[in-house]
Amino acid sequence: MKIPQKMTVVEITEPGGPEVLVPNQRDVPEPGHGQILIKVAAAGVNRPDAMQRAGKYAPPPDASDLPGLECAGTVAAIGAGVTRWAVGDDVCALLPGGGYAEFTVTHQDHALPVPQGMTMIEAAALCETHFTVYSNVFMRGGLQAGETFLVHGGSSGIGTTAIQLAHAAGARVFATAGNAEKCAKCVELGAERAVNYRDEDFVAVIKEATERRGVDLILDMVGGSYVPRNIKCLAMEGRLVQIAFLEAPVVELNLALMMVKRLTLTGSTLRPQSDIAKAKIADALREEIWPLLDMGKVKPVMDSTFPLAQAADAHARMESSAHIGKIVLTV
Repeated sequence: MKIPQKMTVVEITEPGGPEVLVPNQRDVPEPGHGQILIKVAAAGVNRPDAMQRAGKYAPPPDASDLPGLECAGTVAAIGAGVTRWAVGDDVCALLPGGGYAEFTVTHQDHALPVPQGMTMIEAAALCETHFTVYSNVFMRGGLQAGETFLVHGGSSGIGTTAIQLAHAAGARVFATAGNAEKCAKCVELGAERAVNYRDEDFVAVIKEATERRGVDLILDMVGGSYVPRNIKCLAMEGRLVQIAFLEAPVVELNLALMMVKRLTLTGSTLRPQSDIAKAKIADALREEIWPLLDMGKVKPVMDSTFPLAQAADAHARMESSAHIGKIVLTV
């Protein structure tokens, strides 16, 4: 594969709104030891990209300053020590940054094969959500078949993935979303009940649906006022996993309720984790989840696509919260 010296990228020119995302030219990166260079076909758009653009989520010191945490494409070159991939392989990959570009590099162990029958656009929507959901719902949260699970933001990329994976694992699934259309999509994907948080109290709905027992596990990306309500929703020995906060990160908690119910409160962020930690998640996904994707039992919910140069429009779409599922940039 002939690799050019220059490539088109989308840069964050300064902290601000979507309009600060501007196309530019940069040198094509070279893969280091254990890294692969990917010719990007499509790149996923995620909330952390918008946080980075706004100046609220700095990339790790050794990562690209370009936004973009996942992509799909073809291996264009390999660095020293790479044994898992060869030039010409089609992959989807978790990235430390740098996805909003024609070429990007990532660790060989953070890439996975494009599932059978899946387009590059669909494959570009997989890694950020599947790494996040699997590591938090199953590895950290310990969800088991027969347990009850609640995910907030059920119509988001994370939410639609969590509903499908939890349902496939044999859990009873509940979700919250912001309108009737989004709630209907959650139910279509496997939620037993979806709560429109604008006109229903999810605590009351969950209590009624579980005969006052509550749920075993909650995946939350709202934080703020949701946290004490989540505590009320949890069953004895329940677990709350926090992965983001659209509201405030600082909350007031009733520790007595946490102690009486013997609850576990935990959380994580994906991007700062070590290469080894991310590789372990990738191995688990390859073993447990990729067969479901190959068979079409689980698939990404796609909202819209935008050309790379229109990344600003993609961010505006995401921040409008009108989308259902994933937004992807085509390269």
